[in-house]
Amino acid sequence: MTMQTTVSSESQTMEVAKQGLPVTIITGFLGSGKTTLLNHILTNQQGVKTAVLVNEFGEIGIDNELVVSTDENMVELSNGCICCTINNDLVDAVYKVLEREEKLDYLVVETTGLADPLPVAMTFLGSELRDLTRLDSIITVVDAANYSLDLFNSEAALSQITYGDVIILNKTDLVDETTLQELEKKINNIKEGSRIIRTTKSQVPLPLILSVGLFQSDKYFDSHAEEHHDHDDSGHEHHDDHDHSTCGHDHHDHEHHHHSDHLENDGFISISFQSEKPFSIRKFQHFLDNQLPTNVFRAKGIMWFDESPQRHIFHLCGKRFTIDDDKWKGEKKNQLVLIGQNLDTETLLQQLENCICLPSTTRGKGFGK
Repeated sequence: MTMQTTVSSESQTMEVAKQGLPVTIITGFLGSGKTTLLNHILTNQQGVKTAVLVNEFGEIGIDNELVVSTDENMVELSNGCICCTINNDLVDAVYKVLEREEKLDYLVVETTGLADPLPVAMTFLGSELRDLTRLDSIITVVDAANYSLDLFNSEAALSQITYGDVIILNKTDLVDETTLQELEKKINNIKEGSRIIRTTKSQVPLPLILSVGLFQSDKYFDSHAEEHHDHDDSGHEHHDDHDHSTCGHDHHDHEHHHHSDHLENDGFISISFQSEKPFSIRKFQHFLDNQLPTNVFRAKGIMWFDESPQRHIFHLCGKRFTIDDDKWKGEKKNQLVLIGQNLDTETLLQQLENCICLPSTTRGKGFGK
């Protein structure tokens, strides 16, 4: 399979980019800690306006000092976030959020504890919402103290792990290390190479589960290198293997540095990479398929591929990734941020450098041509 791009007019592309609201689905069995995670998201956003769709927002104990107004189906918070109930129809609830005058940055949807997340995901991938939203990730919360597949023979619990991009192994303070290792082995038996984050009380750094914000400031790159803080996405998603001609090898100058921020307090680090030379699509695909370690949970970047004249916006959560087409707004370059735990910085940077190729006659041909 090769990457395919959709040909559309500039106005259509801009419209999709403007309306492609990123969506995270939070799933997990009964009592795993989904509501605690939602509270964490609603109360710890900084400058990001998030909408949360839940089955009953009365269950979410939002601090009354945060609440600006409440109506029958919606709570508005002072930090710009809103919480909306899903009555009978998920699509209607999403439209209610999208039709608001105030622009939102992110949408989070919580499934019920007994739900298979796949039909919820397909609501965003296979309906009229596909051009208005972008399914960013499926986050599965697992109760380490009461592992659902040990307690119940549940197909829903199995599906929640199978389709989860990142598994949050919660309540780790209630069990010992041996139990945690056994649970991680069980999860990996269900889904090999799972991205598992251990948490207590669902306290996970938000950049690991929400992509908004990775490129909102220059904190990840030197100020002279990061000229644009744009994070709009077009609606073209690419998930398949790429088969393209190889490019020549050479040494290339590029800048990278390891950034320290609040993530370090939780044992996570971010790695920044940038290059003034294009990547080979085939080499980058090889990196994603064969080299990216399981302890990289999140990545985002502005991508320049030798085979394409377009600017590409790259998102990764777990193993799910999208590469969306856009137009260049400045000098062409590659810029990537990877966030994870116990990362081998030098190896990852070398692997990314190996994705670079010399300019060649393939440039400008586009994907799948």
